[in-house]
Amino acid sequence: MSELLIQLDNYLAAGLHIGTQQKTSDMEKYIFRVRSDGLHVLDIRKTDERIQKVAMFLAKYDPQDILVVSTRLYGQAPVKKFGEVVGCKTIPGRFIPGTLTNPEYAKFIEPKVIVVTDPRSDSQAILEAKQNGIPVVGLCDTENLLSYIDLCVPVNNKGKKAIALVYWLLARQILREKGIIPEDGELDLEPADFELKF
Repeated sequence: MSELLIQLDNYLAAGLHIGTQQKTSDMEKYIFRVRSDGLHVLDIRKTDERIQKVAMFLAKYDPQDILVVSTRLYGQAPVKKFGEVVGCKTIPGRFIPGTLTNPEYAKFIEPKVIVVTDPRSDSQAILEAKQNGIPVVGLCDTENLLSYIDLCVPVNNKGKKAIALVYWLLARQILREKGIIPEDGELDLEPADFELKF
């Protein structure tokens, strides 16, 4: 068994593995079990493998060519912080239709890859990315569909701590892949620094 990126306890404490009561056939392969209360539990090993795979994929891009989106409230602070750390573009909050498809729009951008926090709430960004042939990385919960997702990270994409932790891990792994921090180096930020503060 390969080493996890962080201690299993840290994943569990952040609730990264807690899915929803719904599941799609797309996400079935990432589900470890169903709890007695009907919640689907994601397989942390598969989530961990996917975080590593996605980080290697994103590290190949110039950070300015990456766009990270979150209309979901709990994803907005992690996305902003991820953008600061990695140096990529972010759209926390409302995604304006035409951002990727209308050159007349003042904030029009042409990323080479996009990352969405929740395929359901970030569907407009996915639609526009697909129209332009832009690959989409998605943080996907047990009830998400993968039809327009090129690379999926199976994760609780509704929990504040879970979203913060996954963006922290992605940022750390991308910086390691790029050689900005050593292979076993740490960010000078904690996962809590990525969380939404009220």
